[in-house]
Amino acid sequence: MSHAFHSRTLRRGLIAAAAATALLGSGFASAQTKTLYIGMNGGTMEKAYTQYVFPAFEKLHGVKVVVVPGTSSDILAKAQANKDKPQMHVMFLDDGIMVRAIGMGLCQKQRPNPSLAEIYPAAHFKDDMASGVSLGMTGLAYNAKMFKEKGWAAPTSWMDLADPKFKGKVVFQSVSSSSFGLHGFLMFNRIQGGNDKNVEPGFKAWPTMIGPNVLEYIPSSAKLSEMVQTGEAAIFPLTPTAVAALKVKGIPVEYAQPKEGSVVLMVGQCVIANNSEPELSQKLAEFLLSPLAQANVLQFGAQIPTNPKAPAVGEGATQVADITKWMKNAVTLDWDSVNANRPAWNARWNKTIER
Repeated sequence: MSHAFHSRTLRRGLIAAAAATALLGSGFASAQTKTLYIGMNGGTMEKAYTQYVFPAFEKLHGVKVVVVPGTSSDILAKAQANKDKPQMHVMFLDDGIMVRAIGMGLCQKQRPNPSLAEIYPAAHFKDDMASGVSLGMTGLAYNAKMFKEKGWAAPTSWMDLADPKFKGKVVFQSVSSSSFGLHGFLMFNRIQGGNDKNVEPGFKAWPTMIGPNVLEYIPSSAKLSEMVQTGEAAIFPLTPTAVAALKVKGIPVEYAQPKEGSVVLMVGQCVIANNSEPELSQKLAEFLLSPLAQANVLQFGAQIPTNPKAPAVGEGATQVADITKWMKNAVTLDWDSVNANRPAWNARWNKTIER
């Protein structure tokens, strides 16, 4: 048996023994270990938090944090189903869905704390019933390879989607199933003289302005990488974070901030009302806004911080500088009106635009 192998085995044995002793010593404490359940998107986000954020909080408070993965709609449905006896303690939801959750009485006010005071004004939900944990925005993305070949300048306005040179080359996400599609449509509607309560101008103008340019309406953005590579898609609504993720895979896309503004797309967190650990849940929500937690999810999960004090390095620093600049003219939707009217808009969109 080689010496290296022997010392490795021995070391493993010692580590196990030390762990066992520690467990024995904390026999009483370990029986008391509390678990906090947090609902959030699976994938990259879950991985970044589980590996680089929760362990520090767990050590600090002697608790276990377990992720319940799902889309915002899934998580909301779970919270609603268990409203009287919540199974989760904290949940992450996209901003529009978070406004709905607050309206349903599923959230408990976040108590004042230094990190909450530091986040961007746009990251505060009404009465601090929730707070933004990561910042995004929907603007325009374009096929850089095609633009270069054709000698086209980068887009500068939402109205570029109506430019005749993009006939058959605009790809647009369905308003009925995508935040990106909804955002793009509502910005076009504003330019036509509408607002988040009145979408008549947008629906009237679409068929003669952007409609003729649309190659395909897609339910989600999953097909975009393929459509850029095959040269079908020239321009489409997307977030800077999604653009960065495509570029990492070698897809030739760039983000462009429209002069009329991008639309804020934020992931919010809220402490679930009547949960079994209100004190620890508040502490977790506070911890997730801290500069340290936010710096780690930026570095390991490409989530843009809502706390401007979060240190950013390398690629992250560039992304944060860009987002900070673009936030200056970013638009926040009137979610109460949008949520109230969206079922009717979806039906109208499916019948008149995507028929």
